[in-house]
Amino acid sequence: MEKMRESVFAVLGDLSGLSFLDLFSGSGVIALEAASRGAAFIEAVESDRKKRAKLIQNVSLSPTRINCRFMAVELYIKRTKRTFDIVFCDPPFPYQFKSQLLLSLAASPLVSFETLVLIHHPRTETMAVSPLLTLRETRFYG
Repeated sequence: MEKMRESVFAVLGDLSGLSFLDLFSGSGVIALEAASRGAAFIEAVESDRKKRAKLIQNVSLSPTRINCRFMAVELYIKRTKRTFDIVFCDPPFPYQFKSQLLLSLAASPLVSFETLVLIHHPRTETMAVSPLLTLRETRFYG
């Protein structure tokens, strides 16, 4: 995971002034990295109650405010009206609705024509990409 994270942020570079959404945030490490790279508005979404304490503990280390939302990602996508510059999705590998997740994201206000959407998934898994999104690049790790 660390190698993937380093590679993702090396490609993204400086995030100064950008908004960043971390879906399936887990411990919040990706959101923290976005903060360290200058993201101006950061939101982390996690539904697993067991990860809540660790997420809060980790984001409290950030000099930039990281908003935490504790709810199902699917519900967050339906309810939120804000548009983000970058959306990072790291659903658990057993999560079976990754293609539907991308379709929902693409149709939501969270994503504009300029939004960069990244999704982490098993190499062996094929996914349908929404016609509203353009696949720019695929990378393999591990």
